Amino acid sequence: MQREVFKINATGKTLGRLAAEIAVLLQGKHRADYTPHLDKGAIVIVTNTSKIKVTGKKLDQKKYYRHSGYMGGLKEIKLKELLQKNPNEVLKKAVYGMLPKNKLRAKRIKRLKLFKEENA
Repeated sequence: MQREVFKINATGKTLGRLAAEIAVLLQGKHRADYTPHLDKGAIVIVTNTSKIKVTGKKLDQKKYYRHSGYMGGLKEIKLKELLQKNPNEVLKKAVYGMLPKNKLRAKRIKRLKLFKEENA
């Protein structure tokens, strides 16, 4: 099967709206022959992820959590810090959360290619 390739420039786009658009393309919902149990989605290439826009007070208030598995091993990082450190991870987490929670999710997220700059 030949997959479509979509190139998206993230400059000035809002994080959630961009993630929702990407999730639809990865699932293949933009196609006329969409079937939920088949993986017919597209390859999505996103450039300029460092220029994503976030509205409201989310930069200071939104936090991402992870746990090491040990007692007291809960780590947190604010959205502002993660955007400076790795903007690709912010968009990837947003898209990952919008994909259906099933066996196809891992395959779909692998087709998402993220780049901080235009010329990467």
